[in-house]
Amino acid sequence: MQVKVRKDVIKSDVLIIGGGIAGLQAAIAAAEKGAKVIITEKADTRRSGSGSTGNDHFMCYIPEYHGNDFNEIILECSETLVGPIQDFDLFRLMMERSFELVQKWESYGISMRPTGKWSFMGHAMPGRRRYHLKYDGHDQKPCLTKEALRQGAKIMNKTPICELLKNDEGRIVGAIGINIADEEPEVVVFQAKSVILGTGDSPRLYPGPNPAYPFNTAFCPASSGSGQAMALRAGARLVNLDLPYNHAGPKYFARCGKATWIGVLSDIKGKPIGPFVSQPTRELGDVMADIWPGVFKEKMDDGTGPVYMNCSGTSDDDLDYMMKAFASEGDTSLVDYFDQYNLDLHKDMFEFTTYEYTLTARGPDIGLDSSTTVPGLYAAGNMTGNVRGDITSAAVFGQISGESASEYAKTVGDYDVSNHPLVTEKIELCNKVLGREVGAHWKEANSMLQQIMNDYVGMKVRSESLMKAGLSYVRDLKRYAHEQLMAENAHELMRALEVFDLIEVGEAVAICSENRKETRGTHKRTDFTYTNPLLNNKFQTIELTKDGFKTEFRNKKR
Repeated sequence: MQVKVRKDVIKSDVLIIGGGIAGLQAAIAAAEKGAKVIITEKADTRRSGSGSTGNDHFMCYIPEYHGNDFNEIILECSETLVGPIQDFDLFRLMMERSFELVQKWESYGISMRPTGKWSFMGHAMPGRRRYHLKYDGHDQKPCLTKEALRQGAKIMNKTPICELLKNDEGRIVGAIGINIADEEPEVVVFQAKSVILGTGDSPRLYPGPNPAYPFNTAFCPASSGSGQAMALRAGARLVNLDLPYNHAGPKYFARCGKATWIGVLSDIKGKPIGPFVSQPTRELGDVMADIWPGVFKEKMDDGTGPVYMNCSGTSDDDLDYMMKAFASEGDTSLVDYFDQYNLDLHKDMFEFTTYEYTLTARGPDIGLDSSTTVPGLYAAGNMTGNVRGDITSAAVFGQISGESASEYAKTVGDYDVSNHPLVTEKIELCNKVLGREVGAHWKEANSMLQQIMNDYVGMKVRSESLMKAGLSYVRDLKRYAHEQLMAENAHELMRALEVFDLIEVGEAVAICSENRKETRGTHKRTDFTYTNPLLNNKFQTIELTKDGFKTEFRNKKR
């Protein structure tokens, strides 16, 4: 089999790669400004991305509720879920515009105050203001899709993007996609004046809680680091790849939504493991999982685990409220599981675990206008590397990127990409993978990558010798994958291209991690066991130049 090639180049002012929360909000914003907008999505925008089935917490600042001491509010927010690994000028901007996006979402038909008033619950510490708006996001993706279409954006589902196109001046002028709607794949070339990346993180870079099932992940498993990899190949600067982020939730049953649970994190005897709550309440949840997400794995390692979500003291009203909130969060599979096995949450505790390292808030280094370091390229959502706000970040910087990209598109002319050399290269790569009658399956390469990253660039132990060996193995795997991976149809080709991207991201993670010669957070070096105070206010960046990878430490922005 060989790929088909669509004859016509598809043109737009703004091309959006990824139809998740960030991508759809970007499309709405750009289309509102009169731009010709195309969204390309690997799946279907109505149910794609990590927000595909819902969410129930939207971090925001509402002056009438929180008061006017904005500096104090920012400090309190940074000490809970989102943490300090971000540029505070971006974080401030996100919080300043958060209520604007809440109001927009409500106008799109998303239930932002299902109780009739603004309710803030979960991800909170006792005695402090709460910043996570409790909403019902079960239909957020259909609502955002409907609004994007109403504004005039065009959506191309089943069309993942695999390469960005630059002109001789170094600005982004388009992209290459693969239409996977049919068994026979089709290469589609896009020409655009600006491009927005909104492709999510990369949960398949490390082994998940059940490695035999690589798609059993808390975040969207179709997000495969492709945005980070494409940005890197295009010359964009990435940031914070060396500082692992890991989520937490039910063991072997990977799901986000730990603050949706109304319980107390406890040991096997039912004793709370943290100081924040001893009695379950819907207002607080147990913030211990935000402050110390590694507690579950660490207590297993030292023999004091397991750690459980204990709902035995949860009131009947709160338990009923929690079950409804699971639907808002999109965790209906948990409720189905409880019913299927007749589980009683007043009697049965549920073991939690620390999930694998993902690239949540690790990726392109963006500015206040959501621009990357490559002209014409913007990024938003979980894939950005220097702001963390989860769905709030995706919504706010989706809006900002759409505004910025549409304005930028007015300043540049069309650039003909029909004969771009990367198009020929990508077609040749696809045909090699499709043309092999004997070869390796994408799962083999993906599994091998996960094992290498876990063993040599893992979260338990890191050292120069381990990471140098791991980097060598990743580069070997990269060569073998390009020489041996095969695909029999469009779906398998898509997965093979994902693995190529994951390997490149793994290579960058290994380089950055070896270059950080200290211990910081979950980056634990056995050969540099101390935290270097000179790096307290610095982030590490990496970019791919004509001379190879270049790493630097830049100042954290205030």
